[in-house]
Amino acid sequence: MAIEGRNDTHAGRIRLGMVGGGQGAFIGAVHRIASRIDDRFALVAGALSSTPEKARASAAEIGLDPARSYGTYQEMATAELARDDGIEAVAIVTPNHMHFPVAKTFLEAGFHVICDKPMTTTLAEAKELAAIAENSGKVFVLTHNYTGYPMIRQARAMIAAGDLGPIRMVVAEYAQDWLATRAEDAGSKQAGWRVDPTKAGAGGAIGDIGTHAHNLACYVTGLRVEKLSADLTAFVPGRQLDDNASMLLRFEGGAKGMLWASQVAVGNENGLTLRIYGEKGGLEWAQEEPNKLWYTPLGEPKRLLTRGGAGANQAAAAVSRIPPGHPEGYLEAFATIYAEAAELIRAARDASAPPAGIALPTIADGVDGLAFIEACVASSKQDGAWVSLDRG
Repeated sequence: MAIEGRNDTHAGRIRLGMVGGGQGAFIGAVHRIASRIDDRFALVAGALSSTPEKARASAAEIGLDPARSYGTYQEMATAELARDDGIEAVAIVTPNHMHFPVAKTFLEAGFHVICDKPMTTTLAEAKELAAIAENSGKVFVLTHNYTGYPMIRQARAMIAAGDLGPIRMVVAEYAQDWLATRAEDAGSKQAGWRVDPTKAGAGGAIGDIGTHAHNLACYVTGLRVEKLSADLTAFVPGRQLDDNASMLLRFEGGAKGMLWASQVAVGNENGLTLRIYGEKGGLEWAQEEPNKLWYTPLGEPKRLLTRGGAGANQAAAAVSRIPPGHPEGYLEAFATIYAEAAELIRAARDASAPPAGIALPTIADGVDGLAFIEACVASSKQDGAWVSLDRG
């Protein structure tokens, strides 16, 4: 608890550090924008690159104090812990293989952690990190950002209220085409590490976007996958990790599901969709039109529910920022994760109970994601044999 209660020079904002996210890193900029949309955080320190020279250049580009631009994350953790105005939380936006050592270092030093997904590269690391987080008593938030969309919150609340009845079928898809050719050979930094098993882990498309589809299916329905049968393929010659994955799912309670994740589906940009069918009705949502949710009660006409419109519920309203008809999108959904993380961190700062209604992905979701990836890989190696998820 040593870092709580320090002098705050940012008008109550949570002092945030960042590891990764330097020049050329898409997700780092997203995290920085999301952290400021609701004005809850102030980015005050960073180890923005594994190369000290690039770290300094990246810090200068975003106006970070040069004295608080660090060459390594270890140096950052030590130096910030010694400051009266040191960071309270760290955002980890590195390639996957660095998530575990960075999160471990900062949790053990007494900092809260906001980590990109997947949480680690192996299930063993995920379980170890979960134990470290529990022992630390610190907030750990996993940025499955699609859970922040208002109409996803609406769908989750409707299912919890029984509007669909017992769930029968869940169909999740995440289709892209940006790896349909060897982008990793054309100088794409993003492609380079995502197709490298030493940096991405055992899953390619399944780890990068399949985990989002899996997480969203479980988050909205409140169900966990018990078993799956997977077929992973690397269609692009020479690629070591899958760029296309399809599977059948068996959820607890008897629901069945299908999941398809592809980064070689030509004509698709960011096609994350979710369809859920129960005994009493169905829901359909698409990330590229996130302010709409289609609801069909059994035997009745299909209804279009919109963010802030007629039929929108309190769960959606609680994470909406602007009037209906003004689209809210990806950055705002990401900001919802940061806003709720701020509520948890402030509660820890004040030793008070966090407000009701926070529905963030947690470290348990991180373990679940790695159990999902490893089950997919194991099943595919066994020609689609049914494999149970090992959550420990």
